[in-house]
Amino acid sequence: MLNTLKNEDWTATIIGLTLLIFVIIIPKLIINPFVLFGMIGFLTYLGYLFMGNKDKGQFIFSFIIIFALASLAQYITNIPSIKLIGLESVFFSVLIGLLIRNLIGLPKWLAPAVRSEYYIKAGLVLLGSSILFNELLKTGGLGLIQAVVVVFSVWYFAFWLSKKMKLDDEMGMLLASSVSICGVSAAIATSGAIKGDPKKLSIIVSLVLIVAIPMMYLLPVISNYLGLSQEVGGAWLGGTIDTTAAVVASGKFLGETAESYSIIIKSAQNILLGAAAFAISIYWSYKGVNDNIRPSKRVLWQRFPKFVIGFVLASLIFSFSFEPEVARSLSKIAKAPRGLLFSLAFVCIGLETSLKDIFKKENNKYVLTFLTAQLFNILLTLVVAYLLFSYFD
Repeated sequence: MLNTLKNEDWTATIIGLTLLIFVIIIPKLIINPFVLFGMIGFLTYLGYLFMGNKDKGQFIFSFIIIFALASLAQYITNIPSIKLIGLESVFFSVLIGLLIRNLIGLPKWLAPAVRSEYYIKAGLVLLGSSILFNELLKTGGLGLIQAVVVVFSVWYFAFWLSKKMKLDDEMGMLLASSVSICGVSAAIATSGAIKGDPKKLSIIVSLVLIVAIPMMYLLPVISNYLGLSQEVGGAWLGGTIDTTAAVVASGKFLGETAESYSIIIKSAQNILLGAAAFAISIYWSYKGVNDNIRPSKRVLWQRFPKFVIGFVLASLIFSFSFEPEVARSLSKIAKAPRGLLFSLAFVCIGLETSLKDIFKKENNKYVLTFLTAQLFNILLTLVVAYLLFSYFD
């Protein structure tokens, strides 16, 4: 039994659930950056050993360096001028890793703790604490209707377009999820669900973050030019812009009502992330490598990403075991370890990625497919938001 747990999927899931327990029982301690560093460092090191790796201090030293790089990314993000632009720490985490990898290479002494999927999977379990079922009531019926219509329509279109552009299914899944659901978080969850290539995830994350910046400024201007109400404008922004920080910033440009509606719609789409990750996990596990072979239940279970279990469990616990106010408060605290794990993961993605491979001519089709899918998303969401919030609100 114990041997079946000695893999990255189960180990990362256990780490994520352990951190959630700490969030619940020692919330004040876990927001302390020094405690958080020691806690995550200790747990990931124990997990590294549990998976059968031998270590003479290399992992700890490597982890400290990666943590320092992730902290640098967080520091850069908090510079006022950077905050104004709307760039998130994910962007700088990847950038720092890319610079090191592509200017000096990946040193052997740094390699032991460079494990992007390990950190991502643990972080995704923590992400489940932010998906509260009772928050569905707050999004309102119209917000949920828009989220469902847009997510399913855009996802299907983006995946269909990916196939037309001859993208592989893995890239199609990542691209469709990021454009349709909630950007970076959806890309991370999908990559974890399909055990995706970190290089492909890096491309999608970069596209999400880069495209979100002009959208954050242009869509409010277009909204005013079209004479949209704040309700319609806010719903449009919340359904199209792929990062939460950019949604909040763009909503502020239109006014308080627009800001509120944009957050409501973005929250509704975020709530759908859990269901989408679960469905993608089942589909990908069933599909397997060979489409001609119908996998057994045992094979399906082996392929199924275990972090999804932790994600769903975290969501259920936070939704039904606490009063809504307490659940929201604890969920905010869980952002600290989740954010650190994602920062570590994206530093590692940068360190694992060679720009020579990404910026090949054949990758231009990724950019074209993403932009086309995003344009479809913008137009469809505008129509849906206008119909719902002009006639039924």
